[in-house]
Amino acid sequence: MIRRFLALTWLSLGIAGGVIAAGAQSAHAQVRSLEDASAAVVLAYARFGDDTAPAASIRLDQFDAHLRELRSGGYTVLPLGEVLGALREGRSLPPRSVVITIDEGHRSAYREAWPRLREAGLPFTVFVASDTIDRNTGTHMSWGELRELASAGVTIGQMGASHARLAMADRSTAISQIVRATERMTAELGRPPLVLSWPYGEVSAVLKPLLTGLGVRAALGLHSGVAHAGSDMLYLPRFTQNEALGSIDRFQLVAKALPLVVSDVVPDHWLVDRNPPAIGFTVEPQTGDIDQLACFMAGIGRVEVERLGRRLELRLTEALPSGRTRLNCTMPLEDNRWRWFGAQITVN
Repeated sequence: MIRRFLALTWLSLGIAGGVIAAGAQSAHAQVRSLEDASAAVVLAYARFGDDTAPAASIRLDQFDAHLRELRSGGYTVLPLGEVLGALREGRSLPPRSVVITIDEGHRSAYREAWPRLREAGLPFTVFVASDTIDRNTGTHMSWGELRELASAGVTIGQMGASHARLAMADRSTAISQIVRATERMTAELGRPPLVLSWPYGEVSAVLKPLLTGLGVRAALGLHSGVAHAGSDMLYLPRFTQNEALGSIDRFQLVAKALPLVVSDVVPDHWLVDRNPPAIGFTVEPQTGDIDQLACFMAGIGRVEVERLGRRLELRLTEALPSGRTRLNCTMPLEDNRWRWFGAQITVN
């Protein structure tokens, strides 16, 4: 059955920072240039002007300001599929490439965001949970409205069938969620969803290796950072946009961000039992001078970082609260831009 449907992703920051030393033709500089050229900021919205859920919603005046900024001439807003293809192949993207995504398929996305994005001529992707659409309660889009968006070129992705916490589900339940959503969306929209938004940004270490076999070509989280050619295509970063994080200053900061390229990340997945967790990563040489790099944990503030050459180990002195906590590591550049690496840590 699965094969039948296979045919057819605001914390305080430091101050001015490092620049790579002379020698622009060095191997390090060349690699950095390639990675920066194949990179894009992905924005994650959910609801629009919904005063009942400010944590999930952005005010309309904030969203209007974001759209004005994106249309100012300093950015190129691209369809998600075009960016994913470039990342896979290491192809260059225009400077300051941006992708717009919307989770949940809430009715406000159709009523408020869609007319604005259509008028602005900006492409975007909507992620939905098929069971929520089937219930047809009026709080979310209908299948007919989703077909309207799809016919206008909007990409429709999935969040599983019931928007369940896939990271907490057993293997068979998680697979069933993906398959059921694929079947319903294919039946209603005429094509299978090829991209997935991890519900609540929580990634499943069990399910992730199975996604490709289930027809999912890319999956996106809710951890801050810039997607680039070396990113995990099944856990791409996105910058959350809501009332608390929706100021135009913060928007400009993230929309112009560049990737902070890291490797050998510990832990190897972000659903942790050890608390406080051991966190570490190696910053790749092409990133440049890391003396100004700093890390911040939501609810804690600046985190002590031990540097072992280009290896960074974070020293947490207190346990994280149960649930989801954001980590952001940033490094300033000379042109008022920032390199950014983030993680969303979920404590059982």
